Formats: sequence, C-alpha cells, structure tokens
Amino acid sequence: MEANHRSSRPLQLHPARVAVVDLFNLYLGRNGRQRSEDRSPEASNKLQKRVTAPHGELPPRDEQFILDFEQLQGQFPDPEQLRTATETVIMSLVVQCSSHAPQSEFLLFAIRSLCSIGYLKWDTFLLSLLSAVSAAEATLAQGTPATPASPLATIHGVSSPAQSATDQSAGATLSPVKPSELSGSGHQSITRSGQMTRGTAMGSLRQFSCKIILAGLEFNLKPITHAEILSQMLNWLVNWDQKPVGSDDSDGKKVWKPERPVHEWMHTCLDVIWRLVDEDKCRIPFYELLRSNLQFMDNIPDDEAMFGIILEIHRRRDMVAMHMQMLDQHLHCPTFATHRFMSQSYPSITGESLANVRYSPITYPSVLGEPLHGEDLATSIPKGSLDWERALRCLRHALRTTPSPDWWRRVLLVAPCYKPQATQASTPGAVFSPEMICEAVVDRTMELLKITNSETQCWQEWLIFADIFFFLMKSGCIDFLDFINKIASRVTKGDQQILRSNHVTWLLAQIIRIEIVMSTLSSDPKKVETTKKIISFHKEEKNIDPNNVSPQSILLDFISSSQTLRIWSFNSSIREYLNNDQLQKGKQIDEWWKQVIKVSGDRMMDFTSLDDRSMGMFWVLSFTMAQPACEAVMSWFTSAGVTDISQGSNVQSNDRMMMMRETFPLSMTLLSGLSINLCLKLAFQLEETIFLGQAIPSIAMVETYVRLLLIAPHSLFRPHFTTLTQRSPSILSKNGVSLLLLEILNYRLLPLYRYHGKSKALMYDVTKIISMIKGKRGEHRLFRLAENLCMNLILSIRDFFLVKKEIKGPTDFTETLNRITIISLAITIKTRGVAEVEHTLYLQPLLEQIMATSQHTWSQKTLRYFPPTIREFLMGRMDKRGHTIQAWQQAESTVINQCTQLLSPSADPTYVTTYLSHSFPQHRQYLCAGAWMLMNGQPESINSTNLGRVLRELSPEEVTSNIYTMVDVLLHHIQIELQHGHPAQDLLSKAIANFSFFIWTHELLPLDILLLALIDRDDDPYALRIVINLLDKPELQQRIRVFCTNHSSEHWAHNQPPKRVELQKALGNHLSWKDRYPTFFDDIAARLIPVIPLIVYRLIENDGTDIADRVLSSYTQLLAFHPLRFSFVRDTLAYFYGHLPNKLVLRILKVLDLSKISFSESFPQYMGSSNSVGCPPQEYFANLLLGLVNNVIPSLNSKAKSDSTGDPCSNFGRPAANRSQATSINCSDGQKAFYQNQDPGTYTQLVLETAAIEILSLPASASQVVASLVQIVVHIQPTLIQSGNGLQSMSHGQNSGLPTSPSGGSPESMNTSRSTTSTTWVNANNFVSKSGYSCQQLSCLMIQACGLLLAQLPPEFHMQLYSEASRIIKDCWWLVDSKKSLKELDSAVGYALLDSTWASQDNTSTAIGNIVALLHSFFSNLPHEWLESTHTIIKHLRPLNSVAMLRIAFRIMGPLLPRLAFARPLFMKTLALLFNVMADVFGKNSQPAVHAEASDIRDLIDFLHHAVMYEGQGGPVQNTSKPRVESLTLCGKVMELLRPDVQHLLSHLKTDPNSSIYAATHPKLVVQNPTQTNL
Repeated sequence: MEANHRSSRPLQLHPARVAVVDLFNLYLGRNGRQRSEDRSPEASNKLQKRVTAPHGELPPRDEQFILDFEQLQGQFPDPEQLRTATETVIMSLVVQCSSHAPQSEFLLFAIRSLCSIGYLKWDTFLLSLLSAVSAAEATLAQGTPATPASPLATIHGVSSPAQSATDQSAGATLSPVKPSELSGSGHQSITRSGQMTRGTAMGSLRQFSCKIILAGLEFNLKPITHAEILSQMLNWLVNWDQKPVGSDDSDGKKVWKPERPVHEWMHTCLDVIWRLVDEDKCRIPFYELLRSNLQFMDNIPDDEAMFGIILEIHRRRDMVAMHMQMLDQHLHCPTFATHRFMSQSYPSITGESLANVRYSPITYPSVLGEPLHGEDLATSIPKGSLDWERALRCLRHALRTTPSPDWWRRVLLVAPCYKPQATQASTPGAVFSPEMICEAVVDRTMELLKITNSETQCWQEWLIFADIFFFLMKSGCIDFLDFINKIASRVTKGDQQILRSNHVTWLLAQIIRIEIVMSTLSSDPKKVETTKKIISFHKEEKNIDPNNVSPQSILLDFISSSQTLRIWSFNSSIREYLNNDQLQKGKQIDEWWKQVIKVSGDRMMDFTSLDDRSMGMFWVLSFTMAQPACEAVMSWFTSAGVTDISQGSNVQSNDRMMMMRETFPLSMTLLSGLSINLCLKLAFQLEETIFLGQAIPSIAMVETYVRLLLIAPHSLFRPHFTTLTQRSPSILSKNGVSLLLLEILNYRLLPLYRYHGKSKALMYDVTKIISMIKGKRGEHRLFRLAENLCMNLILSIRDFFLVKKEIKGPTDFTETLNRITIISLAITIKTRGVAEVEHTLYLQPLLEQIMATSQHTWSQKTLRYFPPTIREFLMGRMDKRGHTIQAWQQAESTVINQCTQLLSPSADPTYVTTYLSHSFPQHRQYLCAGAWMLMNGQPESINSTNLGRVLRELSPEEVTSNIYTMVDVLLHHIQIELQHGHPAQDLLSKAIANFSFFIWTHELLPLDILLLALIDRDDDPYALRIVINLLDKPELQQRIRVFCTNHSSEHWAHNQPPKRVELQKALGNHLSWKDRYPTFFDDIAARLIPVIPLIVYRLIENDGTDIADRVLSSYTQLLAFHPLRFSFVRDTLAYFYGHLPNKLVLRILKVLDLSKISFSESFPQYMGSSNSVGCPPQEYFANLLLGLVNNVIPSLNSKAKSDSTGDPCSNFGRPAANRSQATSINCSDGQKAFYQNQDPGTYTQLVLETAAIEILSLPASASQVVASLVQIVVHIQPTLIQSGNGLQSMSHGQNSGLPTSPSGGSPESMNTSRSTTSTTWVNANNFVSKSGYSCQQLSCLMIQACGLLLAQLPPEFHMQLYSEASRIIKDCWWLVDSKKSLKELDSAVGYALLDSTWASQDNTSTAIGNIVALLHSFFSNLPHEWLESTHTIIKHLRPLNSVAMLRIAFRIMGPLLPRLAFARPLFMKTLALLFNVMADVFGKNSQPAVHAEASDIRDLIDFLHHAVMYEGQGGPVQNTSKPRVESLTLCGKVMELLRPDVQHLLSHLKTDPNSSIYAATHPKLVVQNPTQTNL
C-alpha cells in the first residue's frame, strides 16, 4: 500500500485531472458527492455549483459542455497538463461507458467538440484510444477475481498505476479516476457490469471505439493513423471468435459462441474498413485487404456484411493472381529439357558461396499468384488436388526421361522415417513430398507391367527404372514400407492379371540389400505381414520355351528363389511363410555354380563364350551370391597374368613395373543384368585394383570399370577425386594414378560428370593439379593431360561458372585456359543467355579476374561475334604484341648468343645444364624464338637433341610461354621479310618446314597448344594459313587415321581385346621422355579434339567458310570421338546463325551420326537442295511441335478429358502405339540407356535440341520460321477441330461463351489482315488422333511446345516473335473496330485472357489468348538475360488507345514479375514501362478512343501495388512486407504522367509519409523524415 501511495504522489501535481473528472461526471449524470477538500480552490463559483449540484438533478445540456470546458481551461496555466489529463480521463470513460448508450453518445459528442476546437488532435487521440482499448481488452480477457466481467477492472491499466482499494478511498491521494468520482452509484454500476458477459463487454467497447474512429475519419488523418486503425480492425475481425483467456474450465469444453451484440460491433468495424478503403478518399489502398488475413478466417460468421467483404476481397484477389500467373490454360508444367535458376536473394559481390537454390521444376501458385516452392509447401499439398496431380505429372515425366541425380536430390525430400533427428532444417528447393514420389514410382511400375504384358520388349526400360529406383530408395526419398503397401494395394484392388511376370520381385531384389531397407524390415512391427506382401509378388515362369531361352527369362524364373533365400537369411523366424519350392529351387543355383567351378577351375568363367542360359544363371548368381560372382569377374582380369614393361632409352630408373595382360572387357549386355549390389561391389574392387594395386591394370579392366559407371549412372556414380582421396589420402601421388585417372575422366567420363552437374567441381579439382605442377620442371605429360581435360571441361559447361570458387585473386588457370574460358563464356552467353540474376552481377568481376593475368587481345573479327557484354569489356584492352616484339628485340642479341652456344651442331652437351642453371627466365621464354631465327628455313642446322633436352627440362608454364612468344616473333618476322621483298609463299614454306621440325621430326612441342597460339593471332593474314597447312600435313593425317583405326568412338560397344599403343608413338618425345607409365586412351590425335572446333570457329569468323568446310570434312572422323559433338553442332549453328552458307551447315550436320539422330522425316529434303531458299510448309513445323508434345512435355494424367476414342490419356498419357505414330521424329523402340545418349544426356534434351538444330539449319529466315510457328498457334483450335472431329465440330461451344466474346472456332475471329494461312496444314492426316489427346489438350500442349522451342533459339528469333505477336494482337478485328463499346471490349478481353478455362473447354480460344499463352510459355523458359528484351513487344504495341489494349499489355508482362523481382534494374524498367503504357490510356494528355474511368482498372491498380510489394519482399507477399524505397521513388515520379483520378488510386506508392501509408510505416523513410511523421 505504501508503494502504491508513493507512486501516486506525483499525480497530486495535476489538480486539473480532478476537475476534468468532475466535469465529465456532471454531464454523464454520474455526479457523486465529493468532499470540499478535494475541490480545486481556484474553480469558479458557477462551475463549482454545477459540479456540486444535488444528486438527482438532470445533467446540463450537451451544448453547454464546450463553454464549461473553456472556463475550466482558463483556470489552469499549463494547457498541455490539462490536455493530458483530459485525454486520459476520456480514455477511461470510453472503457467504462461503452455499454451505456446515453453516456457513450455524450462522450462521442464531447470528443467531436474538443477536436473541433483543436483541443484534441484526432491522430494522437485515436492512436492512444487504440492502445487503451487493446490494454483494456487484454485485462478484460484475463479477468479479475472480484468482478471478472466488469469494464472497470481495466480503468487503472489505462489511466494510472494500479491502486489498492484503500488508496482509492483515501482523500489525500488523488487518483486520476476513482469509482466514487466517476459515478455516484458506482456500486450499482459495478454490479451491473459484473452481470455482463465478457463477450458483450468487449463487443460494446469495440463498437463504441469504431464509432469514435468513424467520427475521426471525417477529418484528414495522417497515413500512419489509418494504418494503425486498419490493423486493429482486421485483428478484431480475424479473431472475432477467440475465447477469452480467463474463461472457466467448464467453458473450455464448449465451442466459444459470442452473443448477438458481437455482430453489431462487427458491422461497425466493417463500416470503418469500408470507409478506409473508399476510393473517393483512398485513405488505404484496397490492396491491403488482399494481403491481410481476413480472407483466411477459420470461422466466418453467419453474417451477410462479413460475407460480402470477404467475397469482394476474393474477387479482387483472384484478379491480381490472374495477372501473376501464366496463361497456359491451367496445363502448364515445366520440362526437364532446360536448366534454369531461381535466386532467393539479391546478393552482393563478396565472393561468398551463394545461398540461392536452382529454379524448381514445378511451383505451386499462392493465393496471390506468386510461385511458391519448398519443403513445408510440398508436404501440405492435399492428395487429389490439382497441384498434387501437377506434381505427379512432373514426377512421372521424370521417371521416364531420367533427369540428373543432382536434379532428384534438389527436388525430393527425405522420407520422415529416414530423416535424421538432428536434421530438422527445411529444404527450400524441394517441391515433391515422399508420398508424391512413392505414388509416382508405383505408377511407373504398373505402367511397365502393362507394357510388359503387351509383349512389348521393354527390358531396357526396366533396367533404367531399377537404377533410379535404387538411387531413390538408397537416398531415403521413398518410404519402403509405404511403397510395399501401395503397390500391394494396387495389385490387389486393380486388375489381378497385371502381375503376370516376376519383374516386381526382380525390382525389389535390387534394393533388398540396401541398409535402410534391411533396417526397416528388421524393425517393422508388422514384418510378417510385410513379408507376405513381398512374397505375394512372386510369379512362376511356367511356360518357358526351352528352345527360346533368354537371359531375362532365366533371371525372372529364378529371382523369386533368390529373394526368398535373401529374406530367410536375415529373418529366419518367418520360415513357415516361405515357399519350400523356391527354397529348393535355390539349390539349383548353387549346383550350377559348383558345376561351373568344376569345369573352369578357380572360379574363373569364360565370359566371352557365355550362352544365354549361362548368362542368365550368372545374373541370378549376382542376386544370390554376390561375392563369388565378384571374385569370378576379378579372376577373369587377373588370370591372364602380368608382364614387365620395357624400359625406354631415356629412363634411368631400375624400378620394375608390372602390367596386366590384356583380355576381353565384359560386354554391356552381360553387365546390364547384374544386380546393382554386385555392380557396387565390383566397382569398389576394380577401383582397389586399378588405383591401389601393385600392377598396372589392363585396358580391358579399366573399360569394364567405366562401363559399370555408365550402365547405372544414378546408383554407381562417384566424384573420383573425393572418393579416392578419402580411401587413401596420398593416392594421387602414387606413380601413374593421376595419369590414369585423368585419362579416364578426359576420354570416358566427361559426359557422365556433365549429366550429374559435377563438371564445375571436377574443373576445380583438376585446376588444383595444374596450379601445383605448372611451374614444376619436367612435368609435361601430367600437366598437358590435365590442361586438355580442363579445356574439355570448360568447353562442355554451358552455363555460367566461376574460374575459382571465390572471385578473389588471380585465376589458377594457364594462359591457354584463360583464353578458352573467354571463348566458352561467349558461346554460352550468345547461344543460351545468362541464366541467373547473380551471373549478370558476377560477369564483370569474373572477366576482370580472368584477364588480370592474360596478355591476349582478340581480333576485331572475333570480337564482332562475341555477345555485347563480353565484347564491350574486351574492346578497350590494349594490344600487348608491340611490347612483346619490343622486349624480344631488346633481348634478341643475348638470346641468339645463348642459342648459338646451345643449338649449334657441335655444341657441348654439358651446356644444357649450364643454360638451365644460369639463364634468366625472361630470356628462357625466347628459346624457341631464338631457335626459329637460327634455323632460317633450315631446321636441320640446329642441335635438336640439346633443344629437346632443354624444352623437356623447362616447366610446362615456360614451354607455353615459349610457344606464344615464338608465334608472335615469327609472324612479325614474316612481315619484316615481306617488306624486304621476299615472296610470301617462300616465307610460308620455311615456316611450315620449321614447324614440322618442332612437331613431327623431333616432337619437341605440343601440337594442340601451338595451333591454339596460331589461331589466336587470326588478325595476322598468315597465321590461319599456317594452321591450315599444318592440318593438311600428311604426318598429321596419318596419325589421325591410326588413332581412329585403333579406337572406337562407341567404346562401350567394342568387346575385343584392346590394343595398347606404345607410349612414345602415342604422345611423342616431348611428353613421354622419361616416363614409363603406359597410356590407356591418351594420344596426340585425341588432344586435338577440343582444338578442331575452335579452329573452325576462327575460320568462320574470318570469312573462311570454304576452308572451314574442308577442315570439317577432313576431321569428321576424328570429331566422332568428341564427347559432346552434338552440343558442338547445336552451339555452332546458334553462335553463327545467319552467317553460315547452306553448304557449311550441311557439313556441320555431318559431324553427327545422322542415322542415330531423330531428325524429322522431311528435314533432309529441305536441306538437300542447295538452291532451297523457301520456308517449309506449316505441316513440317506442326509435326516438329507434335514431336515435342509427345517426347518433351510431361504427359497429362488420367483425370484429363479426352475426346478421342479409347483411353489415350491413361495414367501416363498416350499409349506407346499412339506415341510412336504421332511424331515424325524417328524414335527407336524403347528407352535408350544413358551410354547411348551421353550428349546431351537425356532423350528429352535430345529431342528438344534436335528440333532447335533443324530450325537453325533451315535455309528459311528467322522471320519466316517465326511467322509459320505463330500462325500455327493462332489457328491451332479450329485446325485441330477440323482435323480431329470434322468441320461440323466447329460449331461446338459457339454459344457457350459470353455474348460479346468472339469465338476462336469461327474463321472470322481468327482472321487478321495479313493472315493467308489455311487450316489444312495437317492435310489428310488424323493429327489429333495420332497424338492421343483431345483437341483442347493438344492445342494447349502445342502452344506450350512452341514457346519452349522458341526459347531455345537465338535472340534473332525472339525479336521476330515480338514483332509478329504484336502484329497479330493489333490486327485483331474486335480491337480495331472503333464501334465497340468499352463494355464489349472488356468482355472480349476477359473471355480471351482472364479465365482461359472457358475457351479451352469449349474449343473457342481466341487468337489473342493463344498469342499471350505462347508468350508466357516462351517467357517461362527464357534465361534471365534474355528477359531484358521482353519489353520489345510492349513497345511494338504502343501507343495503346483503349483499356482493352492496356489489359492485354498487363496480361503479357504480369507473369514476368516474380522472376524480375530478383533483378532490380530490370524490375524497375518493367515497372516504369507498365506505368507508361497506363499513361497511354490514362495520361494527362491522352485521348483514348473510348473514355474510361479510373475505377475501370481497379485490378490493374491492385496489381501494381502487389508488384511493388512482391519486389520489396523478394518473394511471396506477407502481411508484413514493405516496399523498397527505390520502387516508391520511381512510382512517385512516373505516376505524374497519369490523370489525377488515377494518381489518386496510386497515391500511396510514394515516399511522402504525409500521404502514403507505405512511406509512413517504412523504417527508412520514418528515419529520414522524423518531423513529417511526428504526430
């Protein structure tokens, strides 16, 4: 009590408070008798009489209140003191009197009156009121022991420190508000309040507060006040049914049901909200309701007014969401044919690792249309929903097309039962839950069973599926028990006849030994039931034809027995449930194996002479007894014995080196049927022998190891540097291991690493080797092999990459690799664009890092083909060749003197040591140049032995420097000699003779580096001539022929004993000098594989297309060994598009094995005629798109409608027969294994990029191609209707659309002023029935396929698309018809663009709808860099002259904003563009064809708010999201172009805190403008 007494003493300094209380009590009719000592002695007699009037006297008239208050005001010298006391008292009275109608009416009158005379400020008062009411509600909700429902319990919490009852009754201590002061009948009031329910009390308080707020809203309040009011109103409404905290336990058992008055306050609250969002005042943008939680109320009250506002929110929200989503008729699903990225943040250039995740293969639209993905979202998708079906469609497609394991890891979640407890962090990029992938795997299994039962040969499909299934199960993405239950249920509830073979048993046998599977089975409480289900899949092969036995049939016949034995081995307690016949049958396997051992001895089988039965039995053995099978394979390689390696004349070592004798490698056919468990054991054992064994392995052993990795790319892949160093940290220092590993990687596994997305990681590992040995003397062989591998890696990476993991310090690349990196980046950016936002930021510092250590400058002819971003950076570089020549001239006399002593025929051999020890590095780099000068066209005149010794003893880096310097010196020397009158031909002949001396006669220099040095000086007229002469040399041609004869481009299919080429013959003297370790696949000819394409590029850049044609013709046989030749062809055609003659295009195509590429049937005829300049008919392009629909785009699921006969849209879309007939692409039967399609990696990518190659190869121009494709899209629905259902079907759906909306099915609606295309491009072919889709489905998919295809083509096609699309839109008849009213145009646009399901369901899509759908499909597949050109189409459409055109422009650009939100400069440009096109119609000076009101574009106004918020949040908008200041600044500037009424609706998108709620609540702007927001 003493403490409370002390805390209230300061209040004695405020006697005004008592007077204010008395005055309000008087007017409220609550005037209790007070002691005279409590009165203020300064009060006037008149006022005192009123205040102390006898009890029961009527209160004075309300109009007198202001006069009395002004008298009271004059009695106190400190007006702020009185103002504070008045506000505090009013707050308390609001809480007390809210349920008393007359008293609350007076209080509202008093508040209005005091605010009208400026005594109270509405802004500060309302904010204080909201705070007071919140505090009162909190106290009321908690309750008090005495009167838990009484509003009086909250008084002290609002007005003053809490006081005890004793303090309140003490006359000496003046409480701000005492119960005795506020009411003469206080006890009765408390009693009456105590009888009120808490809900009623709270409702009365809220209702009265809303009335006060409504009164305040009649005045101009500050935005911050509006924002706080809206927040409080929404909070009340969202939590309207929240149960009070202090309710009794008995009440907790009941559902909280507020009493009737709650609806009264809700109505008043809704009145406040409607007043706030009223467009006349625009106190708050209506968009704020769209991102509020009001629409997500769990328990919407049964109230018409409440339902009305939620309905309006949903209606306007759906319009915003529509603008954000692609117009693809709800069938959009990304493919796996292109790799894109999506950032989650906007990083700074710090060199740190990026935290972004790759672009998800599927996104789920939020309520506001933003694309969402992530673990939490994936697990919340309800089964059977549209999003669930889209996810399964995506997964089914993936299981057929086998994307990279890296893709699977990014998008799948670990099943909860396998997820470590410590790992609870969510996976941001994951979009598929374990339930989804489990269902999709079951679906794929059932599909393969159906195909198998149809007697279609699909063993390869089963093998590929088993590889993925093993990978997914081992990764923990599939719950094993869930899978068993689901597939057993499908077999039981479905067609019993579907399980006719043992394929499911075989599939389970592949994974039965995985650790998590065994652990799950052993710990399963229902293990007996689970085992019964597993056994239920066993099927006896009763009708095996002994005359037609295949290895597969043998395997499937015995697999049940093998699995039964396995189950028994780790769970003997279930013996009684196992089939005794199967256990007995297992003995046959053992007996067969014993017989094999008896015949062959030492468990060694002859794998070259296996018949089908023996192969099948060995497959069975791999499932039953993996260890003996593994030992048999290893014995096959070791039984041939070993042999000594002969010691070369240059080798001084006496160490004995043993090498295994060659034998036959195991065939892919044999390896394919082995269990994955055995393959894992075998790969491990082979690695042990190959890399850690005492003897050098045979080529056959290495080839078999490679084949294992290729045959099961998902299950067996391992990053070799990491795996091997983990097994033995010093393994790479072991003699020959690094060489062998680099050979395997360079000549066998490059495509596999690219498939796994591990090329960059491998490049970093190889770069470490290069950086360690580039300055080490004599390490030429290892260095050149690592450098060649790095060249291949750099040229194979077709997305942005960092040359180091951090952009700090110089690169670890050599000069050669730096130059090739620039070329690779140029090709990537020009042919594929920059994929990510971050990449555009990192490009400039990356180029600076690369060029920091490079002295090279590219010729103007090369630069003109570079993309602008790289060309502009390199244009300003100084050509250092002048300095090089000057430095050479200064050192020439010294160098010549040293070379004379070193290279004269009679030179002392010991001078080599002297030269190496005492010469300066700056002089050693001119050694080759000095030798060149001494030759003077007579290379035999110098001492080649000494020169060779010195070059071999130099470091690889010094040899490279020598080559580049020599090339510059000799080219300069030729120019000098020409000036002296020497014939050019003689000079060239001498140069060629000298090079022959260096390369062929004595093999002193690496040919590949020399050729690269020469082509990099292509601005010299003789450099390329020398290159061509070198390529034409008989010595090189002979070396190429020998290499191609001794090696096979399809190495996996070559089953004969390999022939090992002698080290010196394979690599030459320079690389093989002191080395004894033999080669496996390496060869000088193979080193040229990455070089020849670069030579071709340089010839084309220098207009030497005929010579390029000749080089390709000569080296086509060598390029067959190019690991990525398909990508080379595609990129060459794209990089030089528009600059290649038809003859050269044909030659480039012949680099491919045309018989194995799925070109269209009619493609050769358009390429065959040299005089062909026309464009193929539309039927050609339509068939091309149909091929993409059937092979690239995910199939529709079974729930999609189909107008065609039969069931073409079964679980996985089209049946196999229809699919094979539907496309003109020559698909081989069945699915190809990875090793048959290593480049580009998947069949999906192959089909897509083949289509791109076809278009890039056609003699038709880009404009002709695009015009044909666009016309197909524009006319797709009526054409398909005519083809699929006959002309009479065109009338279908004509009357189902809006009365004023044109039908896409009528010729008139599709007609444009320039359209001359007939709708018979499918001729007599039953185009729709071939596809297996309905007309509606096929039209949607064809549009999507067209957008996907165009996105693969160079920007020249994009510009043509924008031009053609804008022409189609502008020429649409209902847009050019000036007689159309605004309502009719809005109706037509709505039909075409707002809800595309109308048009897609009744086959009446409009031309504009199809074009916009095409653009959206196109946009969704573009890399980030190419999105910058998307503004072009809007520029073509401007100036806009109607609201209809404005809506079309917004509809086109809207779905781009989620991608642009991470690219701020591009987002700002797009936002400014949208404001500018709005100004075309709603500008201050615009004159549209039909006048429109600002209210007509409410949806566009909402969308602009949403776009700004989305970019500010950097993702899906939250109710706490803030816009970026830069965006508000831009909006504030560009909206000045708009009419005042439109500006009014956008007024909050500004940086002025006095007019914008966003500015008033933005932390940065509040800090910048503290005085403006001070209330």
